[in-house]
Amino acid sequence: MDQMVNPDHPLRKAFEGKRVLVTGDTGFKGSWLCLWLAKMGAQVMGYALPVERADDHFALLGLDGIIEHVDGNILDAAALNAAFERFQPEVLFHLAAQPLVRFSYAEPKLTFDTNIAGSVNVLEAVRLSHSLKAVVYVTSDKCYRNNEWIWGYRENDELGGHDPYSASKAAAELVFSSYQDSYFHARANFGAATVRAGNVIGGGDWALDRIVPDAVRALRAGLPIEVRNPHSTRPWQHVLEPLSGYLTTAARLLDEPKRFAGAWNFGPDTTSVRTVGELATMIVGEWGSGAVRIAEQEHAVHEARLLHLNCDKAHQLMGWRPKWTADRAVAETIAWYHGVHHGHDPLEISTKQILAYMES
Repeated sequence: MDQMVNPDHPLRKAFEGKRVLVTGDTGFKGSWLCLWLAKMGAQVMGYALPVERADDHFALLGLDGIIEHVDGNILDAAALNAAFERFQPEVLFHLAAQPLVRFSYAEPKLTFDTNIAGSVNVLEAVRLSHSLKAVVYVTSDKCYRNNEWIWGYRENDELGGHDPYSASKAAAELVFSSYQDSYFHARANFGAATVRAGNVIGGGDWALDRIVPDAVRALRAGLPIEVRNPHSTRPWQHVLEPLSGYLTTAARLLDEPKRFAGAWNFGPDTTSVRTVGELATMIVGEWGSGAVRIAEQEHAVHEARLLHLNCDKAHQLMGWRPKWTADRAVAETIAWYHGVHHGHDPLEISTKQILAYMES
């Protein structure tokens, strides 16, 4: 299959032929980003831990045959620096992380080590690199101190975190800010930005304690979908939405590195916010069968109930806006899982969804 992005598309023009390094390429968002970059003609290297499951998106795509992949841990500074030195990237997307809130309660040290110390190693490699022109450093919407406000958090709101994951992401933002002020602002022809996105859904995610993969596992087994916090709201969006924001940020940094440096939010508009219970019901509807059950919890850990991003900065200064509604995001996500479940080619489905997104 040789489907490629339209050569006249601005993002393809920005990345075609560029050497792009992606940390965390074996992860859910990283694998989608690498496929998208490859379909735009970029030379892509991924650096990450080995893929965990045979049915992860990276493995199902055969992505190690499409891009260059290096098995490595961002906590291994020597190996990370060697990858930078050999590949000489022009653009970096840093996605490698411990990404799960509930897991962070069980493994707080691993979470802090990976998301803070690992990010320091990445920023040190950036500081020492002479080839880089643009850096997109991915954190999370959970980097904000969550006051359970009904309005969205802006890029200049207070950072913080109740759980180890959220605190690690807030700390990673502070680390980035220090490097930005100490080293990057004065660097000629170079721009760096942090990007913060809400909860993403999409095909190929099998992480534990995430509503969509948990739901699909239940539906495949003929079991009801168990929902922990049915009334909690999240800014649900298809994985391609924030990735389009990350790509747009990098493209803008390549053109005007100082103007587009800093922090950026990428999330859906308020009409796409849904409760966890509503999302589960939508998933059942798209799958065509199943049921939703409220799970009883003993000794439940704290999880945010209300969280939303204000993306006016990206709308007004970058021209970025979400394309797919919550209904479309759920439909595309479940179509991916349903198609793969019935034997269709994951690479073809993923590629068609990327092209459809770019044309919408």
